[in-house]
Amino acid sequence: MRFITAAIAAAYRRNFSTKRFQNRYQSKNKTKKSEHYRMKWTEEQKEIISAISGGKSVFFSGSGGTGKTLLVKHIIKLLKKFHPPSRVFATAPTGVAAFAIRGQTLHSFAGIGHHMLDRHALLNRVLNDTKAYSRWKKVEALVIDEISMVDGELFESLESIAREIRDKDEVWGGIQLVVCGDFFQLPPIPDPRNLSGKEFAFEADCWDASFNMQFELTKIFRQSDPRLVKLLQGIRRGECDPEELKLLEQSCSDESDPSVIQLYPLREDVNRVNEMRMKSLSGRTITYLSLDSGENPWKSQLKKGIAPDELCLCEGARVMLIKNLSRWCGLLNGATGIVTEFGEFKGVDVRDICSQNLLPIVKFDSGRTMVIEPETWVVMEGDTVVANRKQMPLLLAWALSIHKCQGMTLDKISTNLSKAFGYGMVYVALSRVRSLDGLHLSGFTPSKIKAHPKVLLFYKSFSSEQAMEGKDDAANKIRGCSRNVLLVSDTTSQAATKYHFSLSEFLTSRQKRK
Repeated sequence: MRFITAAIAAAYRRNFSTKRFQNRYQSKNKTKKSEHYRMKWTEEQKEIISAISGGKSVFFSGSGGTGKTLLVKHIIKLLKKFHPPSRVFATAPTGVAAFAIRGQTLHSFAGIGHHMLDRHALLNRVLNDTKAYSRWKKVEALVIDEISMVDGELFESLESIAREIRDKDEVWGGIQLVVCGDFFQLPPIPDPRNLSGKEFAFEADCWDASFNMQFELTKIFRQSDPRLVKLLQGIRRGECDPEELKLLEQSCSDESDPSVIQLYPLREDVNRVNEMRMKSLSGRTITYLSLDSGENPWKSQLKKGIAPDELCLCEGARVMLIKNLSRWCGLLNGATGIVTEFGEFKGVDVRDICSQNLLPIVKFDSGRTMVIEPETWVVMEGDTVVANRKQMPLLLAWALSIHKCQGMTLDKISTNLSKAFGYGMVYVALSRVRSLDGLHLSGFTPSKIKAHPKVLLFYKSFSSEQAMEGKDDAANKIRGCSRNVLLVSDTTSQAATKYHFSLSEFLTSRQKRK
Protein backbone atom coordinates (compact mmCIF):
# COMPACT_ATOMS: atom_id res chain seq x y z
CA MET A 1 0.00 0.00 0.00
CA ARG A 2 1.51 3.33 -0.94
CA PHE A 3 0.53 6.89 -0.25
CA ILE A 4 -0.11 9.09 -3.24
CA THR A 5 2.23 12.04 -3.66
CA ALA A 6 1.13 15.32 -5.16
CA ALA A 7 2.85 14.42 -8.46
CA ILE A 8 1.10 11.07 -8.74
CA ALA A 9 -2.21 12.66 -7.78
CA ALA A 10 -1.73 15.22 -10.53
CA ALA A 11 -1.07 12.43 -13.02
CA TYR A 12 -4.33 10.74 -12.07
CA ARG A 13 -6.17 14.00 -12.49
CA ARG A 14 -4.64 14.47 -15.94
CA ASN A 15 -5.68 10.97 -16.89
CA PHE A 16 -9.20 11.80 -15.85
CA SER A 17 -8.84 14.80 -18.17
CA THR A 18 -10.53 18.17 -18.68
CA LYS A 19 -9.80 21.35 -16.76
CA ARG A 20 -13.12 20.91 -14.97
CA PHE A 21 -11.63 18.15 -12.80
CA GLN A 22 -7.93 19.07 -12.66
CA ASN A 23 -8.36 21.08 -9.47
CA ARG A 24 -10.40 18.39 -7.76
CA TYR A 25 -8.03 18.07 -4.79
CA GLN A 26 -6.29 21.45 -4.73
CA SER A 27 -8.48 23.09 -2.11
CA LYS A 28 -11.34 22.01 0.13
CA ASN A 29 -12.72 25.55 -0.11
CA LYS A 30 -13.08 25.46 -3.87
CA THR A 31 -16.40 24.12 -4.99
CA LYS A 32 -16.63 21.56 -7.75
CA LYS A 33 -18.10 23.01 -10.91
CA SER A 34 -21.32 21.38 -11.90
CA GLU A 35 -21.87 20.03 -15.35
CA HIS A 36 -24.39 21.73 -17.57
CA TYR A 37 -26.29 19.02 -19.34
CA ARG A 38 -29.30 20.08 -21.36
CA MET A 39 -31.75 17.29 -21.98
CA LYS A 40 -33.54 17.24 -25.32
CA TRP A 41 -37.03 16.03 -24.54
CA THR A 42 -39.00 13.95 -27.02
CA GLU A 43 -42.48 15.02 -28.12
CA GLU A 44 -44.09 12.44 -25.84
CA GLN A 45 -42.03 13.65 -22.87
CA LYS A 46 -42.91 17.26 -23.72
CA GLU A 47 -46.60 16.40 -23.66
CA ILE A 48 -46.28 14.94 -20.16
CA ILE A 49 -44.31 18.00 -18.98
CA SER A 50 -46.96 20.29 -20.49
CA ALA A 51 -49.81 18.47 -18.76
CA ILE A 52 -48.08 18.62 -15.37
CA SER A 53 -47.16 22.29 -15.91
CA GLY A 54 -50.87 22.89 -16.43
CA GLY A 55 -51.64 21.49 -12.98
CA LYS A 56 -52.88 18.11 -14.21
CA SER A 57 -52.56 14.90 -12.21
CA VAL A 58 -50.73 12.45 -14.45
CA PHE A 59 -49.71 8.80 -14.57
CA PHE A 60 -47.01 7.88 -17.07
CA SER A 61 -45.46 4.54 -17.83
CA GLY A 62 -42.98 3.07 -20.28
CA SER A 63 -40.67 0.12 -20.69
CA GLY A 64 -37.11 -0.02 -19.33
CA GLY A 65 -34.83 2.56 -20.94
CA THR A 66 -37.49 5.14 -21.87
CA GLY A 67 -36.04 7.74 -19.51
CA LYS A 68 -38.69 7.58 -16.79
CA THR A 69 -36.36 8.36 -13.86
CA LEU A 70 -34.71 11.27 -15.68
CA LEU A 71 -38.15 12.66 -16.48
CA VAL A 72 -39.33 12.21 -12.88
CA LYS A 73 -36.35 14.21 -11.60
CA HIS A 74 -37.13 17.01 -14.05
CA ILE A 75 -40.79 16.98 -13.07
CA ILE A 76 -39.91 17.31 -9.37
CA LYS A 77 -37.88 20.44 -10.14
CA LEU A 78 -40.70 21.72 -12.30
CA LEU A 79 -43.33 21.18 -9.59
CA LYS A 80 -41.20 23.17 -7.15
CA LYS A 81 -41.53 26.15 -9.48
CA PHE A 82 -45.32 25.95 -9.61
CA HIS A 83 -45.79 25.12 -5.91
CA PRO A 84 -43.88 26.23 -2.82
CA PRO A 85 -40.92 23.78 -2.70
CA SER A 86 -41.79 22.73 0.87
CA ARG A 87 -45.17 21.52 -0.40
CA VAL A 88 -43.79 19.19 -3.09
CA PHE A 89 -42.97 15.67 -1.89
CA ALA A 90 -41.07 13.06 -3.93
CA THR A 91 -41.62 9.46 -2.85
CA ALA A 92 -41.06 5.84 -3.89
CA PRO A 93 -42.03 2.53 -2.26
CA THR A 94 -38.40 1.44 -1.64
CA GLY A 95 -35.37 3.17 -0.21
CA VAL A 96 -33.27 2.52 -3.32
CA ALA A 97 -35.89 4.10 -5.59
CA ALA A 98 -36.44 7.00 -3.18
CA PHE A 99 -32.73 7.84 -3.09
CA ALA A 100 -32.64 7.83 -6.90
CA ILE A 101 -35.00 10.83 -6.96
CA ARG A 102 -33.70 12.50 -3.76
CA GLY A 103 -36.94 11.74 -1.97
CA GLN A 104 -38.28 9.60 0.84
CA THR A 105 -40.15 6.33 1.02
CA LEU A 106 -43.88 6.50 0.44
CA HIS A 107 -44.55 4.88 3.81
CA SER A 108 -42.42 7.42 5.70
CA PHE A 109 -44.08 10.34 3.94
CA ALA A 110 -47.54 8.96 4.69
CA GLY A 111 -46.68 8.12 8.30
CA ILE A 112 -48.25 4.66 8.05
CA GLY A 113 -45.33 2.36 8.86
CA HIS A 114 -44.86 -0.97 7.10
CA HIS A 115 -47.49 -3.03 8.90
CA MET A 116 -50.66 -3.91 7.02
CA LEU A 117 -53.53 -2.31 8.93
CA ASP A 118 -57.13 -1.60 8.04
CA ARG A 119 -58.00 1.86 6.78
CA HIS A 120 -59.33 3.14 10.11
CA ALA A 121 -56.17 1.99 11.90
CA LEU A 122 -53.93 3.67 9.32
CA LEU A 123 -55.82 6.93 9.64
CA ASN A 124 -55.60 6.67 13.40
CA ARG A 125 -51.83 6.24 13.17
CA VAL A 126 -51.45 9.33 10.97
CA LEU A 127 -53.70 11.42 13.23
CA ASN A 128 -51.47 10.54 16.17
CA ASP A 129 -48.31 11.49 14.26
CA THR A 130 -48.14 15.28 14.25
CA LYS A 131 -45.42 15.43 11.58
CA ALA A 132 -47.22 13.06 9.21
CA TYR A 133 -50.50 14.91 9.79
CA SER A 134 -48.73 18.18 8.94
CA ARG A 135 -47.29 16.72 5.72
CA TRP A 136 -50.73 15.59 4.51
CA LYS A 137 -52.14 19.01 5.36
CA LYS A 138 -49.56 21.05 3.49
CA VAL A 139 -48.70 18.83 0.46
CA GLU A 140 -49.79 20.35 -2.84
CA ALA A 141 -47.97 17.99 -5.22
CA LEU A 142 -47.12 14.35 -4.52
CA VAL A 143 -44.80 12.31 -6.76
CA ILE A 144 -44.84 8.50 -6.49
CA ASP A 145 -42.16 6.70 -8.50
CA GLU A 146 -41.95 2.90 -9.08
CA ILE A 147 -45.71 2.54 -8.66
CA SER A 148 -45.49 -1.10 -9.81
CA MET A 149 -44.44 -2.00 -6.25
CA VAL A 150 -47.54 -0.43 -4.65
CA ASP A 151 -50.64 -2.62 -4.33
CA GLY A 152 -54.20 -1.47 -4.87
CA GLU A 153 -55.16 -1.67 -1.21
CA LEU A 154 -52.38 0.73 -0.20
CA PHE A 155 -53.18 3.14 -3.05
CA GLU A 156 -56.84 3.28 -1.96
CA SER A 157 -55.87 3.76 1.68
CA LEU A 158 -53.58 6.68 0.90
CA GLU A 159 -56.24 8.36 -1.24
CA SER A 160 -58.74 7.97 1.59
CA ILE A 161 -56.30 9.37 4.16
CA ALA A 162 -55.61 12.37 1.91
CA ARG A 163 -59.32 13.24 1.61
CA GLU A 164 -60.07 12.77 5.28
CA ILE A 165 -57.15 14.74 6.70
CA ARG A 166 -57.41 17.54 4.14
CA ASP A 167 -61.19 17.58 4.63
CA LYS A 168 -61.79 18.05 0.91
CA ASP A 169 -64.42 16.01 -0.88
CA GLU A 170 -62.35 15.51 -4.01
CA VAL A 171 -59.96 12.81 -5.15
CA TRP A 172 -56.71 12.86 -3.12
CA GLY A 173 -58.02 15.90 -1.31
CA GLY A 174 -57.06 18.14 -4.22
CA ILE A 175 -53.38 17.09 -4.32
CA GLN A 176 -51.71 17.21 -7.74
CA LEU A 177 -50.59 13.62 -8.18
CA VAL A 178 -47.74 12.52 -10.46
CA VAL A 179 -47.25 8.76 -10.62
CA CYS A 180 -44.67 6.85 -12.66
CA GLY A 181 -43.73 3.22 -13.18
CA ASP A 182 -43.90 0.13 -15.35
CA PHE A 183 -46.28 -2.55 -14.09
CA PHE A 184 -44.52 -5.11 -16.30
CA GLN A 185 -41.49 -4.81 -14.02
CA LEU A 186 -41.12 -5.97 -10.41
CA PRO A 187 -44.56 -6.29 -8.73
CA PRO A 188 -45.49 -5.58 -5.09
CA ILE A 189 -44.32 -8.12 -2.53
CA PRO A 190 -47.43 -10.22 -1.77
CA ASP A 191 -48.90 -9.59 1.68
CA PRO A 192 -51.17 -12.38 2.98
CA ARG A 193 -53.04 -9.81 5.06
CA ASN A 194 -54.20 -8.00 1.92
CA LEU A 195 -57.58 -9.67 1.51
CA SER A 196 -58.92 -7.32 -1.16
CA GLY A 197 -57.18 -9.19 -3.98
CA LYS A 198 -56.01 -5.88 -5.46
CA GLU A 199 -52.43 -6.76 -6.28
CA PHE A 200 -51.66 -3.66 -8.34
CA ALA A 201 -52.29 0.05 -7.84
CA PHE A 202 -54.31 0.26 -11.07
CA GLU A 203 -56.86 -2.10 -9.49
CA ALA A 204 -57.73 0.55 -6.89
CA ASP A 205 -61.29 1.81 -7.28
CA CYS A 206 -59.97 5.37 -7.30
CA TRP A 207 -57.24 4.78 -9.93
CA ASP A 208 -58.87 6.39 -13.00
CA ALA A 209 -60.40 9.14 -10.87
CA SER A 210 -56.91 10.01 -9.59
CA PHE A 211 -55.61 11.22 -12.96
CA ASN A 212 -56.57 13.73 -15.59
CA MET A 213 -54.27 12.01 -18.07
CA GLN A 214 -52.39 8.74 -18.46
CA PHE A 215 -49.47 8.26 -20.87
CA GLU A 216 -47.11 5.57 -22.07
CA LEU A 217 -43.62 6.51 -23.21
CA THR A 218 -42.51 4.57 -26.27
CA LYS A 219 -39.12 6.01 -27.29
CA ILE A 220 -36.36 3.71 -26.00
CA PHE A 221 -32.92 5.22 -25.37
CA ARG A 222 -31.04 2.40 -23.66
CA GLN A 223 -30.89 0.03 -26.62
CA SER A 224 -30.31 1.01 -30.24
CA ASP A 225 -30.37 -2.45 -31.85
CA PRO A 226 -33.92 -2.90 -33.24
CA ARG A 227 -33.60 -6.69 -32.83
CA LEU A 228 -32.91 -6.35 -29.12
CA VAL A 229 -35.66 -3.75 -28.69
CA LYS A 230 -38.19 -6.05 -30.35
CA LEU A 231 -36.99 -9.02 -28.30
CA LEU A 232 -37.27 -7.13 -25.02
CA GLN A 233 -40.73 -5.78 -25.84
CA GLY A 234 -41.89 -9.33 -26.44
CA ILE A 235 -40.38 -10.55 -23.15
CA ARG A 236 -41.98 -7.59 -21.36
CA ARG A 237 -45.40 -8.84 -22.50
CA GLY A 238 -44.55 -12.43 -21.66
CA GLU A 239 -44.19 -13.38 -25.31
CA CYS A 240 -41.25 -14.57 -27.33
CA ASP A 241 -41.21 -15.44 -30.99
CA PRO A 242 -39.19 -18.60 -31.85
CA GLU A 243 -36.98 -16.52 -34.14
CA GLU A 244 -36.33 -14.03 -31.36
CA LEU A 245 -35.53 -16.84 -28.95
CA LYS A 246 -32.61 -17.70 -31.20
CA LEU A 247 -31.05 -14.37 -30.27
CA LEU A 248 -31.20 -15.38 -26.63
CA GLU A 249 -29.79 -18.82 -27.41
CA GLN A 250 -26.78 -17.11 -28.99
CA SER A 251 -26.19 -15.34 -25.68
CA CYS A 252 -26.31 -18.59 -23.67
CA SER A 253 -22.96 -19.91 -22.53
CA ASP A 254 -21.57 -21.91 -19.63
CA GLU A 255 -18.45 -19.75 -19.68
CA SER A 256 -18.51 -16.51 -17.74
CA ASP A 257 -16.22 -13.51 -18.11
CA PRO A 258 -15.10 -12.70 -14.53
CA SER A 259 -15.18 -8.97 -15.35
CA VAL A 260 -18.90 -9.02 -16.22
CA ILE A 261 -21.49 -8.28 -13.52
CA GLN A 262 -23.46 -11.37 -12.58
CA LEU A 263 -27.13 -10.70 -11.86
CA TYR A 264 -28.94 -13.02 -9.48
CA PRO A 265 -32.59 -13.18 -8.41
CA LEU A 266 -31.63 -13.98 -4.80
CA ARG A 267 -29.63 -11.74 -2.48
CA GLU A 268 -27.85 -14.64 -0.78
CA ASP A 269 -26.29 -15.64 -4.12
CA VAL A 270 -25.06 -12.08 -4.59
CA ASN A 271 -23.43 -11.99 -1.15
CA ARG A 272 -21.89 -15.44 -1.63
CA VAL A 273 -20.25 -14.53 -4.95
CA ASN A 274 -18.93 -11.14 -3.82
CA GLU A 275 -17.52 -12.53 -0.57
CA MET A 276 -15.88 -15.44 -2.39
CA ARG A 277 -14.22 -13.16 -4.95
CA MET A 278 -13.00 -10.74 -2.26
CA LYS A 279 -11.39 -13.60 -0.33
CA SER A 280 -9.58 -14.72 -3.47
CA LEU A 281 -7.69 -11.42 -3.63
CA SER A 282 -4.51 -10.86 -1.71
CA GLY A 283 -3.80 -7.51 -0.23
CA ARG A 284 -4.93 -5.27 2.55
CA THR A 285 -8.66 -4.63 2.94
CA ILE A 286 -9.76 -1.02 3.34
CA THR A 287 -13.09 -0.52 5.10
CA TYR A 288 -15.46 2.40 4.68
CA LEU A 289 -18.20 2.81 7.30
CA SER A 290 -21.11 5.04 6.33
CA LEU A 291 -21.62 8.22 8.36
CA ASP A 292 -25.31 8.93 8.96
CA SER A 293 -26.97 11.99 10.42
CA GLY A 294 -30.57 12.98 11.02
CA GLU A 295 -33.43 11.81 13.17
CA ASN A 296 -35.63 8.75 12.99
CA PRO A 297 -37.64 7.63 11.14
CA TRP A 298 -35.65 9.39 8.42
CA LYS A 299 -32.27 8.16 9.62
CA SER A 300 -33.43 4.54 9.58
CA GLN A 301 -34.45 4.98 5.91
CA LEU A 302 -30.76 5.43 5.01
CA LYS A 303 -30.19 1.72 5.62
CA LYS A 304 -32.75 0.88 2.92
CA GLY A 305 -30.89 2.78 0.22
CA ILE A 306 -28.25 1.55 -2.18
CA ALA A 307 -25.22 3.01 -0.36
CA PRO A 308 -23.97 0.23 1.98
CA ASP A 309 -23.48 0.49 5.74
CA GLU A 310 -20.04 -1.03 5.29
CA LEU A 311 -17.92 -1.24 2.14
CA CYS A 312 -14.79 -3.40 2.11
CA LEU A 313 -12.39 -2.94 -0.81
CA CYS A 314 -8.95 -4.09 -1.80
CA GLU A 315 -6.74 -3.81 -4.86
CA GLY A 316 -8.23 -5.81 -7.72
CA ALA A 317 -11.82 -5.53 -6.49
CA ARG A 318 -14.49 -5.15 -9.18
CA VAL A 319 -16.68 -2.16 -8.33
CA MET A 320 -19.64 -0.28 -9.76
CA LEU A 321 -20.61 3.36 -9.42
CA ILE A 322 -23.92 3.88 -7.65
CA LYS A 323 -24.16 7.60 -8.36
CA ASN A 324 -23.70 9.79 -11.44
CA LEU A 325 -20.30 11.48 -11.21
CA SER A 326 -19.83 12.81 -14.73
CA ARG A 327 -22.28 12.45 -17.57
CA TRP A 328 -19.78 14.13 -19.86
CA CYS A 329 -17.15 11.47 -19.11
CA GLY A 330 -19.63 8.59 -19.07
CA LEU A 331 -19.12 7.96 -15.35
CA LEU A 332 -22.74 7.25 -14.54
CA ASN A 333 -24.66 5.05 -12.15
CA GLY A 334 -23.81 1.50 -13.30
CA ALA A 335 -20.29 2.19 -14.65
CA THR A 336 -17.88 -0.61 -13.66
CA GLY A 337 -14.16 -0.84 -13.10
CA ILE A 338 -11.33 -2.19 -10.93
CA VAL A 339 -9.71 -0.71 -7.82
CA THR A 340 -6.06 -0.30 -8.79
CA GLU A 341 -4.70 1.18 -5.55
CA PHE A 342 -5.42 3.46 -2.60
CA GLY A 343 -3.96 6.81 -1.70
CA GLU A 344 -3.94 9.58 0.87
CA PHE A 345 -4.36 13.04 -0.61
CA LYS A 346 -3.25 16.31 0.88
CA GLY A 347 -6.23 18.38 1.95
CA VAL A 348 -8.67 15.46 1.75
CA ASP A 349 -9.65 13.95 5.11
CA VAL A 350 -11.95 10.92 5.09
CA ARG A 351 -11.14 9.58 8.56
CA ASP A 352 -14.79 10.01 9.50
CA ILE A 353 -15.60 7.00 7.28
CA CYS A 354 -12.19 5.35 6.86
CA SER A 355 -9.73 5.05 9.74
CA GLN A 356 -6.82 4.66 7.29
CA ASN A 357 -7.79 7.95 5.58
CA LEU A 358 -7.37 6.40 2.11
CA LEU A 359 -9.27 6.96 -1.12
CA PRO A 360 -9.69 4.24 -3.78
CA ILE A 361 -8.43 4.81 -7.30
CA VAL A 362 -10.58 3.07 -9.89
CA LYS A 363 -9.77 2.30 -13.49
CA PHE A 364 -13.13 2.12 -15.23
CA ASP A 365 -13.85 -0.21 -18.11
CA SER A 366 -14.21 2.88 -20.31
CA GLY A 367 -10.48 3.46 -19.84
CA ARG A 368 -10.71 6.42 -17.48
CA THR A 369 -8.97 6.38 -14.11
CA MET A 370 -10.44 8.37 -11.24
CA VAL A 371 -9.84 8.98 -7.57
CA ILE A 372 -13.18 8.31 -5.87
CA GLU A 373 -14.32 10.66 -3.14
CA PRO A 374 -17.19 10.12 -0.71
CA GLU A 375 -20.63 11.24 -1.83
CA THR A 376 -23.75 12.12 0.13
CA TRP A 377 -27.22 10.59 -0.17
CA VAL A 378 -30.08 12.56 1.32
CA VAL A 379 -33.61 12.00 2.50
CA MET A 380 -35.76 15.00 1.61
CA GLU A 381 -38.98 16.10 3.24
CA GLY A 382 -40.28 18.63 0.75
CA ASP A 383 -37.32 20.96 0.28
CA THR A 384 -35.67 20.10 3.60
CA VAL A 385 -32.87 17.57 4.11
CA VAL A 386 -33.95 15.46 7.10
CA ALA A 387 -31.24 12.79 6.95
CA ASN A 388 -28.07 12.09 5.00
CA ARG A 389 -25.48 9.37 4.52
CA LYS A 390 -21.84 9.90 3.60
CA GLN A 391 -20.23 6.90 1.89
CA MET A 392 -18.16 5.92 -1.10
CA PRO A 393 -20.34 5.80 -4.25
CA LEU A 394 -19.28 2.21 -4.96
CA LEU A 395 -20.54 -1.35 -4.61
CA LEU A 396 -18.73 -4.61 -5.14
CA ALA A 397 -19.68 -5.59 -8.68
CA TRP A 398 -18.88 -9.22 -9.26
CA ALA A 399 -22.54 -9.86 -8.49
CA LEU A 400 -25.69 -7.76 -8.08
CA SER A 401 -29.32 -8.57 -7.34
CA ILE A 402 -31.95 -8.05 -10.02
CA HIS A 403 -33.95 -5.93 -7.56
CA LYS A 404 -30.97 -3.62 -6.94
CA CYS A 405 -30.28 -3.10 -10.65
CA GLN A 406 -33.79 -1.88 -11.47
CA GLY A 407 -33.39 1.46 -13.24
CA MET A 408 -29.70 0.92 -14.06
CA THR A 409 -28.04 0.77 -17.48
CA LEU A 410 -25.20 -1.78 -17.74
CA ASP A 411 -22.77 -2.39 -20.59
CA LYS A 412 -22.37 -6.09 -19.84
CA ILE A 413 -24.24 -8.58 -17.68
CA SER A 414 -24.04 -12.28 -17.00
CA THR A 415 -27.15 -13.74 -15.44
CA ASN A 416 -28.23 -17.17 -14.31
CA LEU A 417 -32.01 -17.21 -14.52
CA SER A 418 -32.52 -20.75 -13.22
CA LYS A 419 -33.77 -19.30 -9.90
CA ALA A 420 -35.81 -16.49 -11.46
CA PHE A 421 -39.20 -16.24 -9.82
CA GLY A 422 -42.22 -14.04 -10.23
CA TYR A 423 -43.52 -11.96 -13.08
CA GLY A 424 -41.26 -9.49 -14.84
CA MET A 425 -37.97 -10.65 -13.32
CA VAL A 426 -36.48 -11.91 -16.59
CA TYR A 427 -37.48 -8.68 -18.32
CA VAL A 428 -35.93 -6.46 -15.62
CA ALA A 429 -32.66 -8.39 -15.80
CA LEU A 430 -32.33 -8.46 -19.60
CA SER A 431 -33.50 -4.89 -20.18
CA ARG A 432 -30.56 -3.48 -18.18
CA VAL A 433 -28.03 -4.24 -20.94
CA ARG A 434 -27.32 -1.93 -23.86
CA SER A 435 -26.61 -4.52 -26.55
CA LEU A 436 -26.79 -8.22 -27.36
CA ASP A 437 -22.98 -8.34 -27.34
CA GLY A 438 -23.03 -7.49 -23.64
CA LEU A 439 -25.55 -10.20 -22.72
CA HIS A 440 -24.39 -13.56 -21.32
CA LEU A 441 -27.06 -16.02 -20.20
CA SER A 442 -27.21 -19.32 -18.36
CA GLY A 443 -29.99 -21.32 -16.75
CA PHE A 444 -32.55 -19.84 -19.13
CA THR A 445 -35.71 -21.55 -20.31
CA PRO A 446 -38.63 -19.90 -22.17
CA SER A 447 -40.97 -20.80 -19.30
CA LYS A 448 -39.21 -18.14 -17.19
CA ILE A 449 -40.67 -15.42 -19.44
CA LYS A 450 -43.84 -14.37 -17.64
CA ALA A 451 -46.10 -11.31 -17.58
CA HIS A 452 -49.01 -10.96 -15.17
CA PRO A 453 -52.42 -11.39 -16.89
CA LYS A 454 -53.84 -8.38 -15.03
CA VAL A 455 -50.97 -6.20 -16.24
CA LEU A 456 -51.47 -7.38 -19.80
CA LEU A 457 -55.13 -6.37 -19.65
CA PHE A 458 -54.25 -2.99 -18.14
CA TYR A 459 -51.80 -2.11 -20.92
CA LYS A 460 -54.12 -3.48 -23.55
CA SER A 461 -56.51 -0.68 -22.56
CA PHE A 462 -53.80 1.81 -23.52
CA SER A 463 -53.75 0.71 -27.15
CA SER A 464 -57.50 -0.02 -27.41
CA GLU A 465 -58.57 3.38 -26.08
CA GLN A 466 -56.02 5.07 -28.30
CA ALA A 467 -57.52 3.27 -31.31
CA MET A 468 -61.05 4.23 -30.26
CA GLU A 469 -60.06 7.88 -30.05
CA GLY A 470 -58.42 7.61 -33.47
CA LYS A 471 -55.09 8.78 -32.15
CA ASP A 472 -51.75 7.75 -33.50
CA ASP A 473 -49.50 10.44 -32.06
CA ALA A 474 -46.04 9.88 -30.70
CA ALA A 475 -47.08 10.40 -27.10
CA ASN A 476 -49.47 7.44 -27.04
CA LYS A 477 -51.68 9.58 -24.84
CA ILE A 478 -54.60 7.66 -23.42
CA ARG A 479 -57.68 8.82 -21.63
CA GLY A 480 -56.30 12.36 -21.76
CA CYS A 481 -59.34 13.60 -23.67
CA SER A 482 -61.60 10.93 -22.25
CA ARG A 483 -64.93 12.34 -21.16
CA ASN A 484 -65.01 9.81 -18.35
CA VAL A 485 -61.73 10.91 -16.78
CA LEU A 486 -62.38 14.61 -17.17
CA LEU A 487 -65.73 14.23 -15.45
CA VAL A 488 -64.42 12.28 -12.47
CA SER A 489 -61.62 14.79 -12.00
CA ASP A 490 -64.20 17.53 -11.49
CA THR A 491 -66.45 15.60 -9.14
CA THR A 492 -65.85 12.82 -6.66
CA SER A 493 -66.49 9.48 -8.33
CA GLN A 494 -68.51 6.65 -6.82
CA ALA A 495 -65.32 4.63 -6.60
CA ALA A 496 -63.55 7.34 -4.66
CA THR A 497 -66.42 7.82 -2.20
CA LYS A 498 -66.92 4.14 -1.56
CA TYR A 499 -64.65 4.23 1.49
CA HIS A 500 -65.50 7.76 2.59
CA PHE A 501 -66.39 8.28 6.23
CA SER A 502 -66.76 11.34 8.43
CA LEU A 503 -63.61 12.52 10.17
CA SER A 504 -65.64 14.11 12.94
CA GLU A 505 -67.58 10.90 13.50
CA PHE A 506 -64.34 8.92 13.59
CA LEU A 507 -62.77 11.26 16.15
CA THR A 508 -65.96 11.20 18.25
CA SER A 509 -66.08 7.40 18.28
CA ARG A 510 -62.40 7.23 19.19
CA GLN A 511 -62.97 9.63 22.08
CA LYS A 512 -65.84 7.49 23.36
CA ARG A 513 -63.61 4.41 23.36
CA LYS A 514 -61.16 6.25 25.58
